[in-house]
Amino acid sequence: MRKSRIFYPRAKRQLMGQFLRFAVVGGMGFAWDTGTVYLLRPALGLTMAILLAYFVAATINWVFNRLWTFRNVAQRGHLFLQWLHFLAANSLGFFLNRGTVYALCLSIPFCARYPVVPLAAGALAGMFANFNLSRRLVFRAKVPETPLELAQMTVEFSPEDSDRDLPR
Repeated sequence: MRKSRIFYPRAKRQLMGQFLRFAVVGGMGFAWDTGTVYLLRPALGLTMAILLAYFVAATINWVFNRLWTFRNVAQRGHLFLQWLHFLAANSLGFFLNRGTVYALCLSIPFCARYPVVPLAAGALAGMFANFNLSRRLVFRAKVPETPLELAQMTVEFSPEDSDRDLPR
């Protein structure tokens, strides 16, 4: 496999801008997440509402990250496959997010009454993992052509000489 630059942007300033856009999209996702939980809770109960709301918010986040945060590299590949990659790549963030939410709701009665509090904590718990995994596995300049190439790209973290502007 030919080594290539697959993670963009490279400059710290660009990376910070990308992270801030990701955080803005995450804030909007938090609003969708919260609204969906409060909408579904009376009909489905808190547990199912929290679970389903994640997928609503994750889907909306994927759309806005594709259109805005990672717009320079996101328009490659099939839409449905990219959405599935986004959900799979962010599974660690899902466990951090929803693990936090469920732990708080099950252990603190105030959080079960007001799920907006644990939803905010969960969003923060998963944000950094989701940003890094989205950059490295979903929205990148070079799309893998085979499963083996995907595995190699996933574990290839050593920057090239031209990429020294990013912290290690």
